[in-house]
Amino acid sequence: MDAFLVCKSVTVPSTTKPSLWMNQTKGFSSAPSNLAIGSRVNFPGQSVQVLKINRKARKCGGALAATCRSEKILVANRGEIAVRVIRTAHEMGIPCVAVYSTIDKDALHVKIADESVCIGEAPSNQSYLVIPNVLSAAVSRGCSMLHPGYGFLAENAVFVEMCREHGINFIGPNPDSIRVMGDKSTARETMKKAGVPTVPGSDGLLQSTDEAIKLAHEIGFPVMIKATAGGGGRGMRLAKEPDEFVKLLQQAKSEAAAAFGNDGVYLEKYVKNPRHIEFQVLADKYGNVIHFGERDCSIQQFTGDIIFPPIFLLGNLVFVPDDNIVCPGCMPYPVPCRDSKGVSRRNQKLLEEAPSPALTPELRKAMGDAAVAAAASIGYIGVGTVEFLLDERGSFYFMEMNTRIQVEHPVTEMISSVDLIEEQIRVAMGEKLRYKQEDIVLSGHSIECRINAEDAFKGFRPGPGKITSYLPAGGPFVRMDSHVYPGYVVPPSYDSLLGKDFKNGKVDTAFIPKHEQELAEPQKIVPATPAKELTGATA
Repeated sequence: MDAFLVCKSVTVPSTTKPSLWMNQTKGFSSAPSNLAIGSRVNFPGQSVQVLKINRKARKCGGALAATCRSEKILVANRGEIAVRVIRTAHEMGIPCVAVYSTIDKDALHVKIADESVCIGEAPSNQSYLVIPNVLSAAVSRGCSMLHPGYGFLAENAVFVEMCREHGINFIGPNPDSIRVMGDKSTARETMKKAGVPTVPGSDGLLQSTDEAIKLAHEIGFPVMIKATAGGGGRGMRLAKEPDEFVKLLQQAKSEAAAAFGNDGVYLEKYVKNPRHIEFQVLADKYGNVIHFGERDCSIQQFTGDIIFPPIFLLGNLVFVPDDNIVCPGCMPYPVPCRDSKGVSRRNQKLLEEAPSPALTPELRKAMGDAAVAAAASIGYIGVGTVEFLLDERGSFYFMEMNTRIQVEHPVTEMISSVDLIEEQIRVAMGEKLRYKQEDIVLSGHSIECRINAEDAFKGFRPGPGKITSYLPAGGPFVRMDSHVYPGYVVPPSYDSLLGKDFKNGKVDTAFIPKHEQELAEPQKIVPATPAKELTGATA
């Protein structure tokens, strides 16, 4: 069956540059063949009616149900999340446009998308972060919706507003929600007003060093110094004693200014031995909000120089660095996580599980209700994550809210049997939630292990190179989200994440050892080559 889709008039805004390369995707049989009539690139002041004919591919896959939808989604991201979004959109019958940088021209998301647009050079500040280029790609290809994924422009309120101005439906929250939750100090005050518990600390940002010293003594040491625009552990310091406080305060401010262009910081009472618990929420445009239970990020918590358990580094994807030292893969026991210079890995999540073994049904309900209240208080729309600290006494405190889909969202999908990307798209299209809170039933236990291309013995720096062989994890109740394939060249320009391995099963003591065995399938190790190849990949 042929599917005919008449696109709206396409006008490229004045920000478009003729240097943007646009092409129909080729290569993978799962993508439909496309014929465009009059689909030339138009620049300022020009418009054209485009008749696009999507013919069902001879082989299965691709946007086979394009006749069912008048939408088209531009996926403004790369890597595994772009692949993830495109696959769900195709299952919904929605065609997708991929954007890519010059170094990503052979990336998997480009190959499986229905169309693709090159938006700039390899550095993200010349491509994926350039709003005019991303919007030009969306408008020129007649996209009605835009999915930001995570990172890049996903939590940029200005970008959301510009999408609206160009008639593009941003798949995510409104810009006001992003602004409120994007500034951690403002978010904290907002949650206080909504009745959500918060960690004792400063009222707003610190205005001077003298004020900070006085407040730190009032709260009582140890205290946490946190950047209001922080993330990934940057701009955050733990001051255990008064004599080190001023030095650490200046370090946090300097790091925050360099990383985020904002040196604003605030103080919080340090919660000893906390668990990091986050709740997945979903809200529609009609005020309905539900949650899908929690994820526990505490499994990778540092203890001195040890990380437990260290199912990380490169997963079992072996990287052969320049000096012929082969980095170990997955270890079934604790190992030092610092190199010879004492540099520890960035404070980023590598392991995650759901549900949390620390929550009772009563505590889960209390925290879930608080997460729903947090989202409802700001008129949130779409999927989001409300993060809490849980102390040893069972008290919990609001930490932050991520106004986007998170890297680890499949952990929740594994135990709830709900496609969160699909629900995110449906909500953006104006549909009401298809679930009530009592409909959400969590089953089993799930764990995530992220696979990163990093050199653990050199400060966990990214390890780009060519993957010569790749065998993804398999077996019952195993899921692997990745964008790599044999012959894929891991670029040096972006995050080192190669994939995420998930295992779902019953809660028992044999669960984690089984997952380690799955990660540690036999692999081939070869000497280093000038091309710095990544070889013997088993996730």
